[in-house]
Amino acid sequence: MRRSDNVTKGVERAPMRSLFYAMGYTKEELDRPLIGVVSAHSEIVPGHIHLDKITEAVKAGVRMAGGTPIMVPAIGVCDGIAMGHIGMKYSLPSRELIADSVETMANAHQFDGLVLVPNCDKIVPGMVMGACRLDIPAVVCSGGPMLSGVVAGTETSLSKMFEAVGARKADIIDDEGLLEFEQNVCPGCGSCSGMYTANSMNCLCEAIGIALPGNGTIPAVHSGRIMLAKHAGMAIMNLVEKGITARQIINEKSIRNALACDMALGCSSNSVLHLLAIANEAGVELNMEIFNEMSGKTPNLCHLAPAGGTHMHDLNAAGGVQAVIAELNKKGLIDTSLITASGLTVGENIAEAYVKTDAIRSVDNPYSETGGLAIMWGNIAQEGSVVKRSAVAPEMLTHTGPARVYDGEEEAIADIYAGKIKDGDVVVIRYEGPKGGPGMREMLNPTSALAGMKLDKTVALITDGRFSGASRGASIGHVCPEAASGGNIGLLQEGDIIEIDIPAGKLNAQVSDEEFARRRAAYVAPEPKVRHGWLYRYSKLVGPSCKGAVMSEE
Repeated sequence: MRRSDNVTKGVERAPMRSLFYAMGYTKEELDRPLIGVVSAHSEIVPGHIHLDKITEAVKAGVRMAGGTPIMVPAIGVCDGIAMGHIGMKYSLPSRELIADSVETMANAHQFDGLVLVPNCDKIVPGMVMGACRLDIPAVVCSGGPMLSGVVAGTETSLSKMFEAVGARKADIIDDEGLLEFEQNVCPGCGSCSGMYTANSMNCLCEAIGIALPGNGTIPAVHSGRIMLAKHAGMAIMNLVEKGITARQIINEKSIRNALACDMALGCSSNSVLHLLAIANEAGVELNMEIFNEMSGKTPNLCHLAPAGGTHMHDLNAAGGVQAVIAELNKKGLIDTSLITASGLTVGENIAEAYVKTDAIRSVDNPYSETGGLAIMWGNIAQEGSVVKRSAVAPEMLTHTGPARVYDGEEEAIADIYAGKIKDGDVVVIRYEGPKGGPGMREMLNPTSALAGMKLDKTVALITDGRFSGASRGASIGHVCPEAASGGNIGLLQEGDIIEIDIPAGKLNAQVSDEEFARRRAAYVAPEPKVRHGWLYRYSKLVGPSCKGAVMSEE
């Protein structure tokens, strides 16, 4: 029996069938499996502006393979447009709304399978979380990466645009120079072209097996993206026929495959949050220690923007995610026996894959022997923190300096723009965590301002919030426990000496336990920043970042 029989079969379902007929569905269509095509198409996100075309291609593939596709919508926040104001507080919480809506639409209408059509940051993990929660057949088909722009003859992307703002504030470039960036860094549709969070998650969907080969890297404007969408529509019908569900694909072993790719690719630090949340929905135990375990034995093979000068189309030309998986398999870091959304095993998917250009290094000549992300612990991060190690300048891998303490992003960015941050400083931005923000804002403005002012190799940033995948430098986020939950980051004072040792995974303040206890006794918590609406409810229910910042069901 199909799930959709609950709305299409039997005398008792005649009223339901009448409503399908009201929409123009035919009896023949209702006799086929009903496939929900969850589309995040909108006119406010560059990565989603073209998803109507991808959705139609998916629907064509479903029909070719004998199913009936039914498009339903999903929301999506553009993190770039939401950056630096209250809008960013809604970005991470929207992941929960998306997961809830996927669950709602699929169960309310009894779809037999799902093709998920997202592209950008929170939309990808939100949809995957919903699919894991439902545990029905599912395939992810993203919209693909944007091509890089060109400024002054050099390939560039959105991270350089944000850095150009800092350069303008420091009078390193003039208004004309800023305008040149503004009009050229984002040449068209797609997820922004570096290894930022959107592309990280689309690549990791491919690595974990829930998306077809090519999902992470085929550019949005290439015909191959339309072909991939048609194949995704065909693939879901194969999964439905064979009864292969989301949790059969996403399991402990496939998540480890994804972690290996995460470290090799140098993905966004946000991938930690999202993989933790996906694992939670899949019923898989995943913690910060496992991230460090995988980082410790996985070589970093790629330096895509913001870590280096290559972009997603370069990774695609080099063989894409499957070539990275094939390279990692040479070190025994991949379980090749696992089934994927293609209907083939990981080993079968990579049988013909190989590295074609130096955008992917070999395992014998990596950028580093350890992965692109590092987890750090210490007396201001007892439950962990995250840094994108591959995007940190060598001279900042260890750093000691005085804390410059701010109770929010706005205060920090004002001082950065005013030139009040000096070489050696450690900028501490707190009360920006899941509860304290609320919403754990990405803070690309501070990191890019420092980079644009040429301070990224002398100044570190620490926050209980998070940083964009486009951030580079010694930007340490996800400090847990967060200030709003009583974490020691909330007890730091101006001038405290902060010790950062990324290779050793250590983050400490030169403050004794006794001094922290004295400060805690005198501590007065600030008033909540938000007291009404969805964000207020979120702040009451959201868990810590070290567990994926998922909402509690208790």
